[in-house]
Amino acid sequence: MEYNSKTQKTGNSSPARRSVGPVLSPERSVAFQIRRAHLAFDRLLTVRLNRHDVKSGFYNYLRALWIKDGITQRDLSEATRVTETTTVALLKGMAAEGLIERVRDPQDQRKIVVSLTEAGRALEPKLLPYAAELNEIATQGLSKEEVEVAIRAIKKIAANLEMAFGSDD
Repeated sequence: MEYNSKTQKTGNSSPARRSVGPVLSPERSVAFQIRRAHLAFDRLLTVRLNRHDVKSGFYNYLRALWIKDGITQRDLSEATRVTETTTVALLKGMAAEGLIERVRDPQDQRKIVVSLTEAGRALEPKLLPYAAELNEIATQGLSKEEVEVAIRAIKKIAANLEMAFGSDD
């Protein structure tokens, strides 16, 4: 027997389907639209990074190190908002490609300090302009005010989601 959303028998033997409320279409979904934009940014950035034989997963780490070099793996993980496990795996790849060095902190041997090599530092003037280019592409047809509103809204959305961690696990 099948039961409808009010748990009444319907005579159908297929599995029950519960009503979950109104369905949010992808066109009206903030999550879907942000993911769509993220994927497009990532595809465009990957094409540009490939010109320099740089893996797309390395870019945010390089950018964080261009801002502040010689930081711990934990600080780098926090700066990129990526788990430490993922950070360690990507840093191993970056070290193998000669982009970074990892050394124990002389003051605290438990910590690993990550620094750019000359090769990693030399990529900054080549790769950093891509960030401005992609932002220019993404904001075509938008006024400066619309861009500022969008940035404020996305920051607030991110903060709301980050605050929800732990409250609903």
